[in-house]
Amino acid sequence: MKNFGLDIWSNKNFIIEDGQLKLNYKSMPSLLEIVEEIRADDVRGPILLRFPHLIKRQITSLYSYFDKAMKENLYEGSFNAVFPLKVNQFPHAVEAVTSQGKDFNYGLEAGSKAELILAMSKTPYGANITVNGFKDKEMITLGFIAAQSGHNITITIEGIGELETIIEVAQECNLKVPNIGIRVRLHSAGSGIWAKSGGMDAKFGLTSTEIIETIRLLREQDLLQHLRMVHFHIGSQMSDIAPLKRALREAGNIYAELKRMGASALDSINIGGGLAVEYDQHTQSKARNYSIEEFSNSVVFALKEIMNAKNVKHPDIFTESGRFIVASHAVLITPVLELFTHDYQEHLLDFKEVNPPLIEELIDLNKLLNNKNCTEYLHDALDHMESILTLFDLGYIDLQDRSNAEILVHNIIKKALYLNPTDELDQLHVRLQERYLINASIFQSLPDYWGLDQNFPVMPLHHLNSTPIRAASLWDITCDSDGEIGFKPDRPLYLHDVNLDEEEYFLGFFNVGAYQETLGMNHNLFTHPSEYTVHINDTSYEIKNAIESKNILDILESIGYSKSEILNNLKSDLLKSDFITEQEKDDTLAKLETFLEQNGYLRTTN
Repeated sequence: MKNFGLDIWSNKNFIIEDGQLKLNYKSMPSLLEIVEEIRADDVRGPILLRFPHLIKRQITSLYSYFDKAMKENLYEGSFNAVFPLKVNQFPHAVEAVTSQGKDFNYGLEAGSKAELILAMSKTPYGANITVNGFKDKEMITLGFIAAQSGHNITITIEGIGELETIIEVAQECNLKVPNIGIRVRLHSAGSGIWAKSGGMDAKFGLTSTEIIETIRLLREQDLLQHLRMVHFHIGSQMSDIAPLKRALREAGNIYAELKRMGASALDSINIGGGLAVEYDQHTQSKARNYSIEEFSNSVVFALKEIMNAKNVKHPDIFTESGRFIVASHAVLITPVLELFTHDYQEHLLDFKEVNPPLIEELIDLNKLLNNKNCTEYLHDALDHMESILTLFDLGYIDLQDRSNAEILVHNIIKKALYLNPTDELDQLHVRLQERYLINASIFQSLPDYWGLDQNFPVMPLHHLNSTPIRAASLWDITCDSDGEIGFKPDRPLYLHDVNLDEEEYFLGFFNVGAYQETLGMNHNLFTHPSEYTVHINDTSYEIKNAIESKNILDILESIGYSKSEILNNLKSDLLKSDFITEQEKDDTLAKLETFLEQNGYLRTTN
């Protein structure tokens, strides 16, 4: 895995220079420099960094490729995009999306009442709002209010019942009727984990019969002029372009048929989301078989061919590829707290005046190991270890001898891997893998890894001018065995052999800006990491929007406990104690209050 797969997943957003990982933008600060500046204010635990310029880059890329495809194909419709708020509703993520997308008239998509209120308050004036998902009368009425307020809003019908509610609201009030869209249930399905979003068994969408009934009802109620959009979605994170091409042909023909049936105001096709993000670091398991250029060309060309064949005006094209827009903008940084083979360091050897013969032989092997003999000596050391374990079971050597043998053999394996990293020795990595304890919760910050086994790029922020050779498993600080990213021989992660007594070692997890925050769970009551927005300019950078992770009392209050009751109970128990003096009570109480004001992550420093 050369350079931790930067050339595969980073889209040239990051580079390695002087042994550190740096932003490949303007003043090019190192991530370590940013993290150390934040931690200088006594911030501990994981840190989430947001880089708005990466959102701007993705929005620019999406619009540029579609504009280019439209010009090359003489396409007469326009390109539009909306950001699905379900992907990341956190305030500074949404702020970055709306501010960076303003020049493109980039809109928002809502799937619930709360998201619709958020969209109404945050969408730039004139930009599109689309509303998907199941809706009740209140939510549909909010859509009417949005239209009345001047928003360019489209309510997508997911079923005939929703259309009947739209008709009911239109009859009961004098508010402006919003644009109406229909989500079609395609025969075509997508690919990958989320393929069930498409196909005839999909959760959402109208069948052909329901589409015809929708046109009839709209015409009867004199609302057909408000039907503006056909919408479909065949799945998030599409790995293969072929299913999209099939879906485009099917949806395009449905659109043309609706125009033929009299839906003259119909002017847009929303192709949903699905544009994949590269999460993997290894060439053998890339997430998608297409580029953004092929994606945009395929969409434009397919719709143009269908419309030209049916003599229908080219529709405006909408996308909702939120993952593509925000995944790269957020980076999770966490320090390593402990290495679990730390006890195998040579300074912990404690030899006797007279050692067993096998121990003496291991001492010689450790001293004399070199490039030429490392494989032979390694085999000898492994054989000796088996013999020593047998002797220990039989009572012929003691625990100190066994400890010395484990340290010597561990260090012989490490030295052999450094001296001669052959395929044969690589097989020992699983046996020698190091467990790196990270100050984070996988359940909170990487829930898709836990729930879907989705990989995320991970690499250290520094030491990048030296070769990492330690096969790494990552353990989080939750008390759950699932809180682990285990070493996978087919997708190996190698990290550095560092002495945490002398320095800190930081790991970065990348492409975590989509879904991970909104899906994160407070397992063990570990909450959202401290977050910071970093604006980079030509000469430096600025850290803004600091939001520290909730303190312990706020965490408990967020799930229904009374902060005052907890604090009063703790104080009462302490003050009633007969074992300490009044001064000691005051000192202990001050310490307790300090702890309660800190976040729930570990404060271990190295």
